[in-house]
Amino acid sequence: MSTDRIVHIIEDRDALIENIADEFVAVIGQALADRKVLHLCLTGGTVGIGVLAAIGAERRRTALDWNRIHLWWGDERWLPSGDPERNDAQAQDALLKHLAIPVENIHRFPASDGEHDLDAAAEAYARELSANAPESSAGPEFDLVFLGVGPDGHIASLFPGREGIREKDATVIAVRNSPKPPPERLSLTLPVINSAERVWLCLAGADKAAALGLALAGASEIDVPAAGARGRGKTVFFVDGAAASEVPQDLLNDHRAV
Repeated sequence: MSTDRIVHIIEDRDALIENIADEFVAVIGQALADRKVLHLCLTGGTVGIGVLAAIGAERRRTALDWNRIHLWWGDERWLPSGDPERNDAQAQDALLKHLAIPVENIHRFPASDGEHDLDAAAEAYARELSANAPESSAGPEFDLVFLGVGPDGHIASLFPGREGIREKDATVIAVRNSPKPPPERLSLTLPVINSAERVWLCLAGADKAAALGLALAGASEIDVPAAGARGRGKTVFFVDGAAASEVPQDLLNDHRAV
């Protein structure tokens, strides 16, 4: 597994979002030149949805062939279909409604008003991952996984000290009693996240500084799940000045792009 971890610091939150969107178009455009089909994993959160909205700008979205892109999510709130608190509903408003993308390329987590209970929903999404996987793999070869990071260092719905971050065998888990509402969720597991070629972690705000510092310093993934996120090829932390403000400069310099 790669140990190539890079920190990009862009002082302003809005500029950070624009920077990530531009980088997305450049990286995915190059990947499409090399591969017939790409699988991308999206996130929610203020920055994550802001990035999707920026990608939805005409000059960016029209630069990519969305017919060859499959979209997944790292986690989802166990709420009814279309609920505005669901990550996929927010992504729909920010980006998906603007795209000419086949409906079968959009892989939403099951919803609470569907045919499954929470455990069966996790199993159903695991089967969908498997159905799109190369032979002998449990899931698709993700080209990029987007992750937000909570002030406690959680990623997707993998929370510090909980059983979810310890899961090594399942690809999808049902989450109950989440410390962040709503209490029930669905989430990919860390091995699936780390199977991606690229993992991008997006952080903005001073309340994320502790999580960033601990992740870069090599904290235990059990205590700080963001510390365990590593892409096979590259892991990038995109952060604003506020998130970087309380992190020791020498620690940032160790991971800054040259």
